Amino acid sequence: MKTDARRRHDPTVRGFASDNYAGAHPEILAALALANGGHQVAYGEDDYTDHLQRIMHSHFGAGAEAFPVFNGTGANVTALQALTDRWGAVICAESAHINVDEGGAPERMGGLKLLTVPTPDGKLTPELIDRQAFGWDDEHRAMPQVVSITQNTELGTVYTVDEIRAIVAHAHGHGMKVHLDGARIANAAASLDVPMRAFTNVAGVDVISFGGTKNGMLFGEAVVVLNPDAVSHMKHLRKLSMQLASKMRFVSVQFEALLAKDLWLRNARHSNAMAQRLAEGVRAVDGVEILHPVQANAVFARLPHDVSRRLQERFRFYFWDEAAGDVRWMCSFDTAEDDVDAFVQALKEEMAR
Repeated sequence: MKTDARRRHDPTVRGFASDNYAGAHPEILAALALANGGHQVAYGEDDYTDHLQRIMHSHFGAGAEAFPVFNGTGANVTALQALTDRWGAVICAESAHINVDEGGAPERMGGLKLLTVPTPDGKLTPELIDRQAFGWDDEHRAMPQVVSITQNTELGTVYTVDEIRAIVAHAHGHGMKVHLDGARIANAAASLDVPMRAFTNVAGVDVISFGGTKNGMLFGEAVVVLNPDAVSHMKHLRKLSMQLASKMRFVSVQFEALLAKDLWLRNARHSNAMAQRLAEGVRAVDGVEILHPVQANAVFARLPHDVSRRLQERFRFYFWDEAAGDVRWMCSFDTAEDDVDAFVQALKEEMAR
């Protein structure tokens, strides 16, 4: 039977719903083609995954070890399992992705307890951590063993280097480990204008869930172990968590293309810049309120519900809190200035109706 392979979407249409909506960067696609052909050993014993370790060393030090996985939820579940005992718990912000957007996977699949803390801006502090950091000898309570922070946060805010250092020192002082959910780690580094190592291994973070898909990769993330003494049996947990890719070279070569030079930073700087452009345009529209500091590639805003509904017919985006009228607009590595300007103009038109 003859296949009917043809383009089924308009490649000129871009919205502001999610950086996951974007396609793959051309340099990533070229790298995938480069890795194709011939045979390579399966399950991570290939030349590309071996070379990826040296690339990760250049970013996170000689002790770092990368474990490529399929997706962000898989990275988080695998990493948190490696950091906890069966009776362990993870302290995180109430708005954290692991709590809100992973279908209960850390608890149901990872077998751990999430201890959440409300935060005004998505960021934990030592004082907020202490709301849940107690009861280590109480057999009636899940034992706090890990603090998980998201960089940048689900609300688009970015931890400073000093803020992460303070969290790490506080957590380690209590005998807890620190996990960093870095689904948008490149955007945070671009925003802070520092190397990723400045707020990870240098700051004392133990394990990273390193995101690639939101920054131009086709698929794939990685668990990056910075402190090998903090984890247990990562290889076995990756397999047990159904995150061991047989053709791992196709994940690893994407990370090579992203990280060997500066593609990761170029993509992140661009998406951040587009979010700043969007925020500047929105601020000029009467009746629209920006809710959080725009520090990475997200803009959170509040506007009349009916305006959002009409605007969604012209551009894709999501409500963040529909009852309150809060929305989230995300920019991607391929968001163009014309996309932003057209969106702001459409917003003005709908607000004027």
